[in-house]
Amino acid sequence: MTDGKAAPEPSPAIQRRGFLLVLSSPSGAGKTTITHRLIARDPSLTLSVSVTTRPARPGEVPGRDYWFIDQARFDDMAARGELLEHAQVFGHCYGTPRRPVEEALAAGRDIVTDIDWQGTQQLTANLERDLVRVFILPPSLAALEARLQTRAQDSAETVAARMAKSAEEMSHWPEYDYVIVNRDIEASVTEVQAIVTAERLKRLRQLDLADFVNHLRGG
Repeated sequence: MTDGKAAPEPSPAIQRRGFLLVLSSPSGAGKTTITHRLIARDPSLTLSVSVTTRPARPGEVPGRDYWFIDQARFDDMAARGELLEHAQVFGHCYGTPRRPVEEALAAGRDIVTDIDWQGTQQLTANLERDLVRVFILPPSLAALEARLQTRAQDSAETVAARMAKSAEEMSHWPEYDYVIVNRDIEASVTEVQAIVTAERLKRLRQLDLADFVNHLRGG
């Protein structure tokens, strides 16, 4: 039995534009580990899979970790404007494919990627309104070097080169929106999760917010 009053119309859904979450750090400071643990906690996040000319490391899977391509294919993608950013790091080229990122953002999906400061600068020029930049710092240089040696993916010469470059990489922290000191990996993932939650609630990303509020005001 009803009181004769019409049921109120449901409020319109609020469509949201997605964002690209960028994690940068010196090699070994934890950006890749944080990225993968973040996605494990929040399956709604999509990993942006970069292309690279470097060979796959043990355990890496094409299409999951990177798309492994040759230099000629990489150069062609860059020339055609198919990469949102690209850079050469320690003798190998890396880049972010444009199309999957732009399609995801338009569909309201959030993407996460771990790239260096050079790539982040290019993304800032191309996607500034859709970009959330997080820089990961190590707790100390000793901890950074220990991490590089423990993972045993590089030669002693490469570890030394990465350590020598870390000071330059860390100098770019002011270019980022957020900075996290990675003293504990799980705590760092939780902090990045909090950033994701806050960014999803930003007014500028909620495209239909004005219509929603007008509906509320109109009763």
